[in-house]
Amino acid sequence: MDTCDSRTRAYKNGKTFDQCRQIAESLSSELAKKIEQTGEVLWREILQVSGHDELVYKLTLKYLRRDGYNIGDWKSPKVTKSTV
Repeated sequence: MDTCDSRTRAYKNGKTFDQCRQIAESLSSELAKKIEQTGEVLWREILQVSGHDELVYKLTLKYLRRDGYNIGDWKSPKVTKSTV
């Protein structure tokens, strides 16, 4: 078979998608603690913590939203505690 297996495709720095997901999961739990302490985390901080890896950055935002945080938008680029 001459097709690529998407589960083993290398992304930035040779990481697979599963490795990127694991990194994003751990970052989101660390950032959740920081959000609980300070009340917010800016998107640029998340980008720096993710090592400017776009996939890890987006997955981290996704997991924070999944966990009930308000991830903001382009007008308010920060993650805060949900007000619900």
